[in-house]
Amino acid sequence: MRRTLEDGYELDDDPTRVDVDAVHAYLTGSYWAMGRTRGTVERLIRNATRVVGLYSDGATVGFCRVLSDDTTLAHLFDVYVLPEHRGHGLGVELVREAVERGPHSDLSWHLGTKDAHGLYERFGFGPPDLERQMLRRGQPRP
Repeated sequence: MRRTLEDGYELDDDPTRVDVDAVHAYLTGSYWAMGRTRGTVERLIRNATRVVGLYSDGATVGFCRVLSDDTTLAHLFDVYVLPEHRGHGLGVELVREAVERGPHSDLSWHLGTKDAHGLYERFGFGPPDLERQMLRRGQPRP
């Protein structure tokens, strides 16, 4: 899939096009992936079920990745648009492409986030079903 947006932006799900250094540079400073190594970012992109990059003049300016069992559930991770490119509906198009237009559009979706709830609610995300969810927190490594 390759889709042109207004103002010369482009969405593409070709994982070989993703600038791993650019994605790592953003994610390592985010609240959810602070300190994630470049090697980990590269592995997560390589092992993703689908990635969607947002590009401007060939540069990666936004990104998200999907992990799915391809039968019942998909997880949305690492969604971002660089601050200087926000305010043009690009985050909406990035999530729309990943969730509604991709091969997992008929599955249930999960994401964890502390912000942008309004964005995700547009695509049917809501509070988790706490009766069916459990959480095992990771343990610090020695």
